[in-house]
Amino acid sequence: MVQQAELDRLKARRVTAIYRLDLITGGAQINYEDGTPVDMASEKTRLESIVADLDRRIEKLERTEG
Repeated sequence: MVQQAELDRLKARRVTAIYRLDLITGGAQINYEDGTPVDMASEKTRLESIVADLDRRIEKLERTEG
């Protein structure tokens, strides 16, 4: 049961990261609290890395579950 909860949590994080990637692809711009713009190319790379890591972790949990 704990494993399923972890799997659900990872999948939710993945959906959020992909949503943010879609926003960046659509031209969204993020600013820090002080108004300085975030480097969107770096943010895109960071999110792509997170999604890849989550994919690996989800796959591992699904394999051990089955």
